[in-house]
Amino acid sequence: MNETKAATETTHPHTGMTTRHDAWWLAPLMVATGFTIFIVYATYRAFENNYYEIGAIISPFYSPKIVLDWFPFSPALLILWMPAGFRATCYYYRKAYYRAYFLTPPACGVKIYGTNSYTGERAFPFVLQNLHRYFFYLAVLVLTILWYDAFKALIEPTFHLDLVTVIMFINCFLLSGYTFGCHAYRHLAGGGLNCFSKDESTKRRLKVWEFVTKLNEHHMGWAWFSLFSVGFTDFYIRQVCANVFPNPTFF
Repeated sequence: MNETKAATETTHPHTGMTTRHDAWWLAPLMVATGFTIFIVYATYRAFENNYYEIGAIISPFYSPKIVLDWFPFSPALLILWMPAGFRATCYYYRKAYYRAYFLTPPACGVKIYGTNSYTGERAFPFVLQNLHRYFFYLAVLVLTILWYDAFKALIEPTFHLDLVTVIMFINCFLLSGYTFGCHAYRHLAGGGLNCFSKDESTKRRLKVWEFVTKLNEHHMGWAWFSLFSVGFTDFYIRQVCANVFPNPTFF
């Protein structure tokens, strides 16, 4: 521990933060860039309130479509807070944006930028990160609706398969891998058990836990691919609704 602390506190004459000579700053820079692009795009689309529905096809940003007479803003704002809350409190995303935006620290062996006032998740607003386990249930609800949307697009007005429907199914698959591979569900699946061989019920939970663990081992990959897929799905649906992109039918 003392060696690690000494390596962290040793500064480089040029950066004043580390003795590392590799491109340690590249990963947090890429994370910050990726997050910022998605946040800007999602915010714009949420407030654009247009080009999100055509026939049985609806953007994941606006599903389920909730229109209330007393709510004067975009219906997307009634939906997006649920998946956004789930991702913002995700264990992987916490590490990623703590390093990318707050530099606490930005990488291993690199000194914390600024004052050492990080309090963990014991003070407001970071204490709200503990709501992740509850956002999981909301994320599953939204995911279920997105699967319904994909099948609805497949069978209405008649059974057919077009490009947007394929994109919607791929998006649901990636979102499912991310959602059910999260640490909260891994704990629900078997994290609270002391013995997996007690009876048939616990043995079945062991199999579920092992499957979820395999998903969890690649949680970072699921997180990024699903983030890209949900943004791309909305973008492509928007372009189809605006008659910019085609939506070829395969059968």
